[in-house]
Amino acid sequence: MKMDFHVHLEEGPYTVKWLERTAKTLSSFGAPADLEKGSKAFMRWQTKQLQKRVDQGCFSSFWLDLYLEKAKQLGLKKVGIVDHLYRFKETRSYFEKNIILDPIHPIGRAQSAWLNHVMTENMADFVEAIEKEKEKWRLQGIELKLGIEADYFEGCETELTELLGEYAWDFVIGSVHFVDGWGFDNPQTADVFLKYDLKELYNRFYIIVESAIRSELFDFVAHLDNLKVFNYQVQDISFNQVWHEKIANALVETNTATEVNAGLYYRYPVKEMCPGPSFLTTLVERGVEFTLSSDSHYPDDLGNYTADNKEMLKKLGVKSLVSFDQRAKKSHLI
Repeated sequence: MKMDFHVHLEEGPYTVKWLERTAKTLSSFGAPADLEKGSKAFMRWQTKQLQKRVDQGCFSSFWLDLYLEKAKQLGLKKVGIVDHLYRFKETRSYFEKNIILDPIHPIGRAQSAWLNHVMTENMADFVEAIEKEKEKWRLQGIELKLGIEADYFEGCETELTELLGEYAWDFVIGSVHFVDGWGFDNPQTADVFLKYDLKELYNRFYIIVESAIRSELFDFVAHLDNLKVFNYQVQDISFNQVWHEKIANALVETNTATEVNAGLYYRYPVKEMCPGPSFLTTLVERGVEFTLSSDSHYPDDLGNYTADNKEMLKKLGVKSLVSFDQRAKKSHLI
């Protein structure tokens, strides 16, 4: 079964870099063969496409059709499209209470600007857009599933349940992007790693990850070791193994799945899958269930390395993968 269950439609901040990356995507889908790249005529075509994309937004059929085209090219049978919880205006108070936004604080200034730049959408519009496209995808032989990637904060389980409760998600991903209010995967605040004892930092991170799993709010928990995003890693094998076993046990005991996530491999300095090799081996040995994730944010990244990761799991002895429909887990022979 070919699948990709962690796919995003967009994310700011909306910079020149974002424009360049979006233009690259558009050029890779259906650029007129008679237009030479680098020509003024090509630029005119590209500019019109980019304007259309900006005007119609990431929930438009124009943009979603590119994901469908790519899924067909790859032979995917199941695709789970999500958006980050912090993209939606309805969740502002949830993040304001849980992340550092104080303008006097250097991290606060950076994160306040970031939140304002990425929190641009309405949840209802996202849900409606994906639900509307499901039939079109089904007729093309692909099951499109509606998901949400929800940031977990300790002690906020009730509020998170209420935020997610209005819609009939096919699956909910739990993720940890913040340690005590600091968004550790933000390049603007990456120097904060230098202020920490890495063992203490990882210990705190894994405590939050384990709490997220044991909350039983999520169908699967994403990128279990994404704290390594900028390649700050603990080299103590014993320390790592203790936590790998704790996380694996929590997943099994709560019947929560995880993923092999390719996003850090092709988009971040660490250049490694999530989870890393030794962590993955422990998870497999403990009988943890897996799905596959490109963690793409553009249609041309859809499916990235999912086939490779499927083969890796197979070599480790994994017999099946899981998908989700209306919060029900389904197993598929690998």
